[in-house]
Amino acid sequence: MQKIRVELAALAAAALVASHAGNAGAQPNYPNRPIRFITPYAPGGSTSVLARLVGQHLTERWGQNVIVDNRPGGNTVIGTETLAKAPPDGYTIMLVASTHAILSSLIKTPYDPIKDFAPIAGLGVSPQMLVLSPGVPANNLQELIALAKAKPGQLNFASSGAGGPTHISGEFFNIIAGVKTQHVPYKGAGPAMVDLMGNHVQMFYSVPINVIGHVKSGKLKAIAVTGDTRVKSLPQVPTFAEAGLPGFDIKTWTGVLAPAGTSKAIVAKLSDDIGVLLAMQETKDKLDGLGMAAGYSNAQQFGEWIKSEMVRYAKVIKTANIRID
Repeated sequence: MQKIRVELAALAAAALVASHAGNAGAQPNYPNRPIRFITPYAPGGSTSVLARLVGQHLTERWGQNVIVDNRPGGNTVIGTETLAKAPPDGYTIMLVASTHAILSSLIKTPYDPIKDFAPIAGLGVSPQMLVLSPGVPANNLQELIALAKAKPGQLNFASSGAGGPTHISGEFFNIIAGVKTQHVPYKGAGPAMVDLMGNHVQMFYSVPINVIGHVKSGKLKAIAVTGDTRVKSLPQVPTFAEAGLPGFDIKTWTGVLAPAGTSKAIVAKLSDDIGVLLAMQETKDKLDGLGMAAGYSNAQQFGEWIKSEMVRYAKVIKTANIRID
């Protein structure tokens, strides 16, 4: 009897060790149920397009639904806090943009942008394109600057959220161009563009993916784009340097995060499979046509990138004395 008890105890101990090893190895059958893919913006903008692109690829690759969940509001805080509080089991992830590296320099967030998250992958970088509503009597950058100087405080620029890159772009433009335009925040690029096309606001700094179709149809006027090269799908739009404002160069990036504590094995699987998507020529061509450069970075690289961007934007915010009212 004593021998049987010893053997049973040994078997129980072995099972416990095996159970911990399985958890550490992060569920060899992961994923075995649907995954929630948060985007902290309203539907209709570039983040929704990218989330659907990534979600569809992972759904097809895994045979499990990846469901995009738009959680706008609070300058992305609502969606991001939702991720921070989610179980670190790989079944809740989030598409993140430059705002994540900016916001902590402007407000106190209910989460730590580094400690409370596990980086998964960087997706790429997009330039910022300045577009105008059709009613603005300016057809190039110099005419816009002259108009803004003649009417200080009378031109409004929309943003996809206070404290985000589109907000930073507008405030930085005021300093570089020596003008005064007023900020009007929205809960995403989609609603901002509705008011822009309706002439309720006059200016918007956007990633090209959001505005290319509207520019081609004549519903918006594109004035200039950041970066060293023009956007292939809108080759007539000059860079800010070409248009006479070389100091203005702000870009937007995107990536994917999980809650802190998510196992390295799950992070690696997510990162590797997203990397497969971004390596496809079809994906590169699609994003290129939308004015975005696909640029995969793994979990470690993306984590370091976020840290460096927090430092860079903190300097811009301090220099421009940007605040959220």
